[in-house]
Amino acid sequence: MRSVVALAGGVGGAKLALGFSQILCPDELTVIVNTADDDRFYGLHVSPDLDTVMYTLAGVSNVEMGWGLKDESFRTLGKLKEYGLDAWFNLGDLDLATHLFRTQMIDEGRTLSEVCAKLTDALGVRHRLLPVTDDPIRTMIETDDGMMSFQEYFVKNRCDPVVRSISFAGSENCRITDDTKESLVNMDLLVFCPSNPFLSLAPILSVPGFREMLGSYSGKSIAVSPIVGGKAIKGPAAKILQELGHDVSSLGVARQYVGLCDIFIIDEIDVSMKESIESLGMEVFVTKTVMQTNQEKQQLAEFILDIST
Repeated sequence: MRSVVALAGGVGGAKLALGFSQILCPDELTVIVNTADDDRFYGLHVSPDLDTVMYTLAGVSNVEMGWGLKDESFRTLGKLKEYGLDAWFNLGDLDLATHLFRTQMIDEGRTLSEVCAKLTDALGVRHRLLPVTDDPIRTMIETDDGMMSFQEYFVKNRCDPVVRSISFAGSENCRITDDTKESLVNMDLLVFCPSNPFLSLAPILSVPGFREMLGSYSGKSIAVSPIVGGKAIKGPAAKILQELGHDVSSLGVARQYVGLCDIFIIDEIDVSMKESIESLGMEVFVTKTVMQTNQEKQQLAEFILDIST
């Protein structure tokens, strides 16, 4: 039996996590998820990345929107707008139940990890899903229009402002959860999912002690590029690479993982970058990385497992 740990956030991470879940037993896969996107809206604690991965693994995600639940309605949000609230952050009527439940449990003194375990169990998710920390951490984006939270940048302003820097407020006071620490100690394979390296994976790595634990890990670590043909499959990864002065390419992404991973996977379209990435000290594999169907998600997961043995 092997122990695979996947670091994930957003749609790309959720897709690969689903691929792994289709071929690995529940005790063989742990998905550690970014929590720096968490925020409070309408009085509720919302965990966007945790919920995206959770809904995807449960088979109830809204594939068209890339977030939330399928068969969703927005009557509550519509009524809030009627009352004059600037309800720019969309929460569906069914999705609200998740946030109501989470907020109540947290207000009763439960940790985010405990809430996550309750929710995944209720939704029938058998593979382990863990927040990287139970402590508050918040992605802050410095832009030409001023400092804003991740959700203000991503949702309210639709990623339009030019990004100058990214920081993670509160990270210095965070602690890796015991379950997350245990999974890192016992893992046989570490996978950086094709998530945004700046907004989804960097917050995980910012938690004190996390990088140090990876430094003492002697097994294989593999990263999958979220950039294909100079474009992001979804989200602002390409835009942020450019605005922060990096190459908008798989090579630009690979440079973010120097010293963190042994193997870097790129799409067939980017085969010309293989040697340049190898010069960074990584072994490079080329395959189809765009996951549009469940079969393609499973195939990429199988490819990763094959090259890791």
